[in-house]
Amino acid sequence: MGIRSDLDANFDFEIVDEFLDHYSMMVDSMEVMIIDLQKPNMYERSVNELFRVFHNIKSASGYLKILPMNKLAAFVEDELEILRNKKPPVNEETINWLLAISDMFAAWQDDLKLDNNLSKIKYSLLKIPDLEK
Repeated sequence: MGIRSDLDANFDFEIVDEFLDHYSMMVDSMEVMIIDLQKPNMYERSVNELFRVFHNIKSASGYLKILPMNKLAAFVEDELEILRNKKPPVNEETINWLLAISDMFAAWQDDLKLDNNLSKIKYSLLKIPDLEK
C-alpha cells in the first residue's frame, strides 16, 4: 500500500482526484517557469507563478497530510519569497537548485501514480543556494 492508497483510504475520492490533477499540472509547469527566471522580461511573472505553485502544493499537501511534500513546499516557498524581492536574473546555482526541487516533486508525482511510498527527500535539496551571486 502506497501513498495513493493512503489518500484514497482517508479522503473523499473527488478531493484526491482533484489534487492529483492540479498537482500534475503544477509539476509539469515548474521547469519552464524556473528556466524563465533567467530572462529579465519573464522574471517577475515566473517567480510569482512559482511562488503560487509552491503555496498551493503546501496548502493541499498539508490538508491531505502529505508531510514531506508539505514541508519541502513550505521551505521552497520561503526561498521564493526572498527571490520575489530581488532583481532579475537569478544565478545558476539557484536555477540548478530549483530544477532539483522540481525533479523531487516530479518523483513524487510518479510515486502517486504508481501507488509507491513517497521517495525520500535528498539532503542536498535542503541546502539553500547563495541567492546573492
